[in-house]
Amino acid sequence: MTLALENGRRQFDYWLTVYKRTWKGTLVSSFLLPLLYLAAMGIGLGSFVDSNGTGALGGVSYLQYIAPGLLASTGLQIAVGEATYPVLSGLKWQKFYYSMIATPLRPADVVYGQLAFIAFRVTSTCLVFLVVITAFGGLESPLGLLGLPVALLVGMAAAAPVAAYATKLENDAGFAMIFRFGVVPAFLFSGAFFPVSQLPNWIEWLAYVSPLWHGVELSRDLSLGTVDPWMALLNVGYLSAWFAIGTWLAVRGFTRKLVG
Repeated sequence: MTLALENGRRQFDYWLTVYKRTWKGTLVSSFLLPLLYLAAMGIGLGSFVDSNGTGALGGVSYLQYIAPGLLASTGLQIAVGEATYPVLSGLKWQKFYYSMIATPLRPADVVYGQLAFIAFRVTSTCLVFLVVITAFGGLESPLGLLGLPVALLVGMAAAAPVAAYATKLENDAGFAMIFRFGVVPAFLFSGAFFPVSQLPNWIEWLAYVSPLWHGVELSRDLSLGTVDPWMALLNVGYLSAWFAIGTWLAVRGFTRKLVG
C-alpha cells in the first residue's frame, strides 16, 4: 500500500509539472465557457423565466435551479476532456506511458496517477465555478457547498470508463461518438436546465441511467436544502459504482496495452 501511494504521488507530481506549462491553454474551455453558460442561462434566460413566476421550479429562481446542475456538468465535461485525447496521446502518439512503465511503475500506478490528475483538474475548475455561483446567489442552502465533491464524483465516474475506452482505440475518431452521443445529450437532458419529468417517458428513463443525472439531482438537493438521505445514498452509490468499475477496466486496458 505504501509503495502504491508513493508511486501515485510521483505520477501526480509529473502531471502537475506538465500542467504548470500548459494551464493557460485551458482557461477558455475550463473556466470561461462554464461562466458564460451560467451568465447566459442563469442570469439572461433566468430573468425571463423568473418574470413568469417560479412556482414550477419550487419557488426558487432559475439561477438557483440550474447552477448546481451546471456545476455537476462542468465536472463531467472537464473529466471527459482529460480522459480522451491525453490518454490516447500517451498510448499512441507521444507514448509517454511507455516511458513510465520502463521505471518501477506498474500499469495500475499509471492509471491512478492519471485519474488523480483528472481529479485535480475537476476540483480546481469546479471550485472557481462554485465561488462564482455563490457570489451570484446561486446557492439556496450552505449545503450547496457540498456540490464540489459531488461534481468531483461525477467527473471521476465519467473519467475512469472513458479512459478505459480510450485504451481500445487506434485513432481519435471514436471520441466523436463520446461527445456527440454521450456528453452533449447528457448535458442537455440531465435535468440541469429543466426537470426530466418533462421529457417523453423513453427519454426520461435514459436520463436516469446517466451518471450526470444523479450528480445533478444530488447537487441540486444539497443546494436547495431538500436532501433525501436515502436518495442521496443511492446517487452516491451509483456514481461510485461507475468509478470503481471504470477504474478496474482502465487498469485492465492499460495493462493490455503497455505490457501485453
